[in-house]
Amino acid sequence: MAFSQFNLSGNLLKSLEENAYIKPTDIQSKVIPLILEKKDVMAKAQTGSGKTASFALPILESWLSSEKRKKPKIKTLVLAPTRELALQVSRTFNIFSSNFENKPKVVTVIGGEQIGQQLLDIQKGCDIVVATTGRLLDILNKKQMDLSALEFFVLDEADKMLDLGFEQELDLILNNIPQNRQNLLFSATYPQKVKDIASKITKEAVFISIENQNETVDTILQRAIEVNIENRSSLLRHLIWEEKWNKVLVFVATNKAADNIAAKFRKYGIDAESFHGHLDQEERNYTLEDFKDNQIQVLFSSDISARGLHIDDINCVVNYDLPRSPADYIHRIGRTGRAGKEGMAISFITLENEEHFKLIQKRSKINLKREQIEGFERIGKPLPKQKGKAPTKGKRKSKKDKLREQQAKSNNK
Repeated sequence: MAFSQFNLSGNLLKSLEENAYIKPTDIQSKVIPLILEKKDVMAKAQTGSGKTASFALPILESWLSSEKRKKPKIKTLVLAPTRELALQVSRTFNIFSSNFENKPKVVTVIGGEQIGQQLLDIQKGCDIVVATTGRLLDILNKKQMDLSALEFFVLDEADKMLDLGFEQELDLILNNIPQNRQNLLFSATYPQKVKDIASKITKEAVFISIENQNETVDTILQRAIEVNIENRSSLLRHLIWEEKWNKVLVFVATNKAADNIAAKFRKYGIDAESFHGHLDQEERNYTLEDFKDNQIQVLFSSDISARGLHIDDINCVVNYDLPRSPADYIHRIGRTGRAGKEGMAISFITLENEEHFKLIQKRSKINLKREQIEGFERIGKPLPKQKGKAPTKGKRKSKKDKLREQQAKSNNK
């Protein structure tokens, strides 16, 4: 199938060709026609599957055929879990509309940047708002955004947004948008909490699921290297020099670890930086652009970059610290081997995380051959699997206890 089969406008097709979009991915082939038919959609697809284009293209096609006003009104609201993903979605809309005679006004509403400028851009009139929920609610509370003309409500990476307290914020957002709208939900997984959110947003969505073999990308060579925890840093430097990698994304467990290890690598003459949520937005933007432009050789990151971010030609993804969940493992390694290119993903298996990696392998349906690198062999026996302790009730009241007390007070009134 070619993009031309969707009957998209010539200007859109020209932008696709200029940006090397040759043929639609599976998710795009299934979702684009449904959106053009005005259907609500719930789509399940892993990271790197082309979800952004699957909603951006039909939304722009709809915008082209809509009546234009002198001062545009917000027709599309896209919610994203991170600032970086929001900026990336906005860039996608701008890239695809670059050949339009009259371009839609796209405003990115995120924290870490001047709210005054964002308010001014909104008040001047805009067509598409891409936002993180915190800053969106700040602006809605100021009564500075009119969403009464909204036609498209898009939730990107819905399962990731749950980690950020989105469940509590959703009702406030839904109260500010019209009921008659087209709803588009995209998520890599659909646990019950995501289904609960979806039921609040839409009752008649078409569910699309794109299953990938074992949920991992065939073009990624996955390796598991056994190493003692204290030797990970020196082993990583050895691999970078030996393999001559020029673009490496390394996932670590904490923001502080990202800063400390990056500083250590710079002392060894390696262009390394850290990337995490405690950096201000300007620093995050510059760091990400420098990494994309090959100005940074090694980027030490928290899981902030595990989802959604499109960075071309990453040689290798390294799990310096293992992710907390098997799903996060899939998202992390999906940063390499993109667009059909080959990539490599390495996980450091220590005595401490041996059991956890076994769980990741089981859930991800993989079975990797273990490696030892000469000079960095792992010494010792893996720690025995420990049973989790039974939870102890703390002194603070739980949410359930508080709700029960509120209910009891209401009943006694």
